[in-house]
Amino acid sequence: MNAAIVTVGDELLAGRTANTNATWLCERLAERGVTLERVTTVPDRIADIASVVGDYSAAYDAVVVTGGLGPTHDDVTMAGIAAAFDRDLEPDETVLEWLEDRGYSRADLTSRTADLPAGARPLHNEEGVAPGAVCENVYVLPGVPAEMRAMFESVAGEFSGTRTYRETVVADEPESALLDRFEAVREEFDVAVGSYPGESVRIELSGTDEDAVAAAAAWLRERVETVEKR
Repeated sequence: MNAAIVTVGDELLAGRTANTNATWLCERLAERGVTLERVTTVPDRIADIASVVGDYSAAYDAVVVTGGLGPTHDDVTMAGIAAAFDRDLEPDETVLEWLEDRGYSRADLTSRTADLPAGARPLHNEEGVAPGAVCENVYVLPGVPAEMRAMFESVAGEFSGTRTYRETVVADEPESALLDRFEAVREEFDVAVGSYPGESVRIELSGTDEDAVAAAAAWLRERVETVEKR
């Protein structure tokens, strides 16, 4: 299963809010074996949301969208999703009944609170008010982190794939000096190799065979310089 994440919000693009939702979702989806292909941030504009979501829905097995849910003037994500699939945006009776059961009067709810794309499956918000939805293969979640995480967990079982195993080796050598061993470990074992330099070089080995990843990490630890070896 492959997927893309779309985060919505002018505040993200302006740097006023850290995009922690994208990081958390990447981690949770990776744990479930889903291959993430794209993480994209778009402004609070219906046309931008509709364009990106429409393209990603056609290209990937699933799209997870966060942010821009609610009744205020800049909460336009549901309208963007509706436009992406050429659907009307209309009050959802299931959402209204669910909110009533939790003490919210229909008369007191702000206009558009329960609006979803026609035919979408509602996702109830256990930590807030604004509902999410599933429209085709697009999962629409709130932007408030606690609300987003709770709602994602309610549909997490719908995301699955082949689990990827990872091991980390830390080398106390310049990255350029390690190129020969990167090539050798890839030839010796069926693993992917990523290197991330800083004060030291963090080498990440990954693959779908747990034993192969563990063996590659052991092989590499014997062949790189570490602080402990000095």
